[in-house]
Amino acid sequence: MKKTIITALWTLLLAGCLTVPAFAQELLVGGRVVGVQISMKGVLVAGLSQVETAEGGSFPAKDAGVQQGDVILKAGGRTVTKAADVISAVEQAQGQPVELELERGDKTMSLNVQPVRSAEGQWLLGMWLRDGVTGIGTLTFQDPESGVYGALGHSICDSDSGIRLPVDQGSICDAQIIGINPGAVGSPGELNGCADMGKALGSIVLNTDCGIFGESYGTLGSRKIESGSMATGPATMISTLSGRASQEYDVEINRIYKDSSGEHALISVTDPELLEKTGGIVQGMSGSPLIQNGKLVGAVTHVFVNDPSRGYAVSINDMLRAAGIEDKAA
Repeated sequence: MKKTIITALWTLLLAGCLTVPAFAQELLVGGRVVGVQISMKGVLVAGLSQVETAEGGSFPAKDAGVQQGDVILKAGGRTVTKAADVISAVEQAQGQPVELELERGDKTMSLNVQPVRSAEGQWLLGMWLRDGVTGIGTLTFQDPESGVYGALGHSICDSDSGIRLPVDQGSICDAQIIGINPGAVGSPGELNGCADMGKALGSIVLNTDCGIFGESYGTLGSRKIESGSMATGPATMISTLSGRASQEYDVEINRIYKDSSGEHALISVTDPELLEKTGGIVQGMSGSPLIQNGKLVGAVTHVFVNDPSRGYAVSINDMLRAAGIEDKAA
């Protein structure tokens, strides 16, 4: 199913690339809050740790060649889907070496790791594991022709290591905002949301630096709007601060810059209502669409930790490129 959807995403690009250069896309603009749930293919090694034993510190996984960012596919010959599966395999081995089948980049390998007994008597390999993530974010756009959507404006990463999570299965679902923790200097705020995982709105197929993308199960956007390019000057952002109702708030695009990952902008919140309610940009707003001169030009991605009234944005062109729908025939 994943391969089929990814192929569909790229078909839109190939359909117009021979005759039509990049131009404005007609999109359904987002702004609604969505729940996000991702499960991975295997279990991510988020970090390597020292195990304190009666004889001193030991690094069994590291010494065996395991690296941060590896994905464990099998442990003790059994396929693993969650961290508990790896823990169970180690316990069942009772001190004998545990064979781990790992995926590292585009390579698969097997390593034997010798567990050590901790000072508390537990057999351990010395690894921090991650097997999925849930949270909330904001929908940026939906392509009315294909049903492909984009959200968040940035990748979903492990919170401790910063490693981008490899997606096996995932979905966005219905959600609503039930409260706000305003941002302050040195303390990013957040939207408190309630997600209904039983009401799936779409699949998550791609987890990229420019956001998450997938196939929607119905109409998600509010109105049709053309895409455009960011420019310095006034703009608005669409976010949900209460329930499911989204609203536009005034912002300023202060600076635009490019690097190897694409085009970005520095933005500042100027809307008095938004500043009063949230202090500016808070967690959960990632993916909030930026509207400028009547066009969808980008999405909010991150907040300045030391100044919640300011943050970063990614261009809509980079989001469309990541989804494979930057170039499309009229």
